Amino acid sequence: MIGRLTGVLLEKQPPHMLLDVNGVGYEVDSPMSTFYRLPAVGEKTTLHTHLVVREDAQLLYGFAEKRDRELFRELIRLNGVGPKLALALMSGLEVDELIGAVHAEDATALTRVPGVGKKTAERLLVELKGRFKAWESLPGGTAPLAAGSTAAMPASGTADAVSALIALGYKPQEASRAVANIKEDGLSSEELIRRALKGMV
Repeated sequence: MIGRLTGVLLEKQPPHMLLDVNGVGYEVDSPMSTFYRLPAVGEKTTLHTHLVVREDAQLLYGFAEKRDRELFRELIRLNGVGPKLALALMSGLEVDELIGAVHAEDATALTRVPGVGKKTAERLLVELKGRFKAWESLPGGTAPLAAGSTAAMPASGTADAVSALIALGYKPQEASRAVANIKEDGLSSEELIRRALKGMV
């Protein structure tokens, strides 16, 4: 099991990134909550990882905090929730927002995430409520993934943001409309995605 990686960030195209660890490039998928805190390309970062082994692929998922990884593991243990839906849930809702929705039994908050219908949301609320106690008290964090790294990424246009939203499960029309509704110029793709997700949820 690969539990943690520290290396140089070579590429980032949400929800995918490429991390160089001593000359080996690891392809990693992450929720947007982790992408918001990544340093610039070319800088060093550390990720807590979870490896999924399938017959046709070995997939690596990376997270800023152990707490985020534990949430991901709880989600994929649920019936009908795979890694893609888990990433969508963790991208559309912050960890604390998801906890709040479960405690408040707010199915509507979950149905705004692509791939989650009313019945699925209600089932998730029931199943998650009994599972949260074991890990929700783990310390979270909002520090950047590279200490002292404050350099902002240059704006990379709306295409990257739209592609990321589609990869998270949103329909192309929804993704394009959500990004087009953001009027501020010069934003990084991560910030465009953050604002688009907030606008949709």
